[in-house]
Amino acid sequence: MDPSAARFRDLSLDAFVDVLASAAPTPGGGAASAVTAALGAGLVAMVASLSRDRPKYAAFADHHAAAAAAGRELSDRLLALADEDAAAYDAFGIAMKMPRATDEEKVARSAALRSAARLAADVPLRILAACREVLVASEALAGRSNLKAASDLAVASRLAEAAAHGAAANVRVNLPITDDEAFAEEMEGRVGRLLCEVGELAETTRAFVELGELREP
Repeated sequence: MDPSAARFRDLSLDAFVDVLASAAPTPGGGAASAVTAALGAGLVAMVASLSRDRPKYAAFADHHAAAAAAGRELSDRLLALADEDAAAYDAFGIAMKMPRATDEEKVARSAALRSAARLAADVPLRILAACREVLVASEALAGRSNLKAASDLAVASRLAEAAAHGAAANVRVNLPITDDEAFAEEMEGRVGRLLCEVGELAETTRAFVELGELREP
C-alpha cells in the first residue's frame, strides 16, 4: 500500500474492491479478512442497537450495551488492522528487494526478511484474535436480543469465522520465513487455540439463532 494513500476506511466500498482486485500486492487476504470481520462487528452492534429500550428484551440490557460498544470498537480496530496488514506486507516486499550481491548484503537481507516475516505474521494473528472477540460478542447476544434480527447475528458469526480462517492462513504462510522454529511453534499453537474457540463460539451463536427463543435471564 502506498504510504501516501488514504486509509482503507476512507475509501468507498467500490474503491476498496477495485484496489483489492488490482495487480498491486496490497491490500491482500489479510486486509480483506480484517474488513470482513469489521462488517461482522458492525452487524453485532446493529443487533444490539435494535434490542435496546425494548421491554421484551429489558432483562438483557447489560448485554446490549456491552455488545454495542464492543461491536463499534472492534470494527474500528479491525479497519485499522487492515492498514497495518498492508503496511507489514509492504515492509516484507522492501526486504525482498534488498541487494544480495555480497555476503554482507545477503546477511542483511536475510535478517530483514526474518524480521519482516515476524511482523507479517503478528498482524494477522491480532486480526484473528479480534475475530474471536467479535464472536464472543455475537454469542453473548444470541438468544438475548431482538429475535427479528437474529439472522444478522448468524451472518456476523459466519463473517467473523471466515475472516478468522483467512487471518490464520496469513499467519501460517509467514512462519517458515522467520527461520525461528520456537517462534513458529508458539504462533501455530496460538492460531490453533484461537481457531478452536472461534469455531465453538460461531456454532453456539448459530445454534441459539436457529432455536429462535430467548435464553433464561
